[in-house]
Amino acid sequence: MSERPPILVAAFYAFTPVPEATRQSLLMALPALAAGAGVLGSVLIAAEGVNGTISGAEAGVEAVLNQLRDALWLGEAPFARLDVKRSWCAHQAFRRFRARRKTEIVSLGCPEVDPHRSVGTYVEPAEWNALIDDPGTLVIDTRNHYEVAIGSFEGAVDPGTASFRQFPAWVEQHLKPRLAQQRPQRIAMFCTGGIRCEKASGYLQQQGFGEVHHLRGGILNYLEQVPEAQSRWRGECFVFDQRVALNHRLEPGVHQLCHACGLPLTPEQLAMDSYIAGVQCLHCVDRFSDADRARFAERQRQLQQRLQSDKR
Repeated sequence: MSERPPILVAAFYAFTPVPEATRQSLLMALPALAAGAGVLGSVLIAAEGVNGTISGAEAGVEAVLNQLRDALWLGEAPFARLDVKRSWCAHQAFRRFRARRKTEIVSLGCPEVDPHRSVGTYVEPAEWNALIDDPGTLVIDTRNHYEVAIGSFEGAVDPGTASFRQFPAWVEQHLKPRLAQQRPQRIAMFCTGGIRCEKASGYLQQQGFGEVHHLRGGILNYLEQVPEAQSRWRGECFVFDQRVALNHRLEPGVHQLCHACGLPLTPEQLAMDSYIAGVQCLHCVDRFSDADRARFAERQRQLQQRLQSDKR
């Protein structure tokens, strides 16, 4: 049996009320803890909860997760719903560590949406196939269009959004008319780790929609739990770190990032004449000015120098 890669990547979130004193304490404690443990990544902290992805040696990552669990003690019991998805890779998935205060841990732009009060029905990965195979289910991918483009569940609706904040407008302009015409029995939603579809289900619930379901733990949990031979997933799953995208075995896939616009590229797109490493790709060839591209080229040159220096 091959050895497990040395770097643990933990994606996590929790919707739970976080008092101001707890938020301040975490913002002060986490950077020092992460630095001492060699942990990199990003943690967002808001009144509605926490959300983040971190990477490092297993002991360091677990120390940060335990700090979060301890801080979220609400006087009755440790907060049990710190939803964590773990995967492994050969190299650090981030370049730095940041803990930031936010208004929302995932930005929908609707402050009235409160997942603590109203949320859809959780669906375990083992039950997901049967739900989405049912012709009475309308399946919605709540992620951004560039994420959907490299992988999704068969038959899922792509809202075509560039950010999660556009989801409410899509619901008003496209989903409501579709439901009036199609009249599905239920809605099933999913996202990368579960946080966006959980908040989206809360939004639909508060808007008066009927039967709304969402995949517990998101795509990452599904890929971990469901054998590939039985999977309805097609393609790779985009992740917001240096791995770019994961295959069904939760290993880094074939996609790479354009470091000019931040969008994922296939090997075929990397081979196009429009692609210049660190400067432009087919998605952004007409998006930036000549001054921007000159700046990107200089940044790429400095990056290559550092990489060559590290190899010496």
